[in-house]
Amino acid sequence: MAKTEVILIHNIVGLGAESDHVKVAAGYARNYLYPQGLAIPVTAANKRRLEVLRQRRAEREAHELNTMTDIAKSLAKLVLVLKVKTGDDGKMFGAVTAGTITDELKHQFEVTLDKKKIRLDRPLHNLGEHEIELRLHADVTGTLKVRIESVTPPPQPTEAPAVDASAAEAQKGRGEGTGREERRRERPYRRPLREKPAKAE
Repeated sequence: MAKTEVILIHNIVGLGAESDHVKVAAGYARNYLYPQGLAIPVTAANKRRLEVLRQRRAEREAHELNTMTDIAKSLAKLVLVLKVKTGDDGKMFGAVTAGTITDELKHQFEVTLDKKKIRLDRPLHNLGEHEIELRLHADVTGTLKVRIESVTPPPQPTEAPAVDASAAEAQKGRGEGTGREERRRERPYRRPLREKPAKAE
């Protein structure tokens, strides 16, 4: 496959940054890079443009470095609070990932950050405070404090209602009285005996 050397005008991930000389397939350069304005062929005239491209690249990288340094300083002072649901045992449902952190940074502090810049060995599964490492730039690292809190209310302990002793005695007495009444009702009705009239002598 024929190769050709081009000068990149824009940063292309996986290929290089502006002002880089790179070798690419001739068809890729002809059909994609040149029409999209991402690269120019290496010619004597174009080599003179290199200085301008290098200057632009240096300015962009310096601006990016300053921006990321400022972001690192700002994030070091913040505490990102994440609310999660938990079970009765206090364990989280699901986990907090780098994507969750970037979404909440944008939502809470209007900070836009690529999730690839958040260095998480594994998703967070525990409540409490965590210190997250940030790789914001080749020359800039930082930290972010993340506090994970539960929104699930803790279970309330169930206590048996205290029974007042005097009320219990009264209830007991009422119970006994009720038993007597019931027993009285259960007896068959007996007509009272009439006294026989005395015989006249």
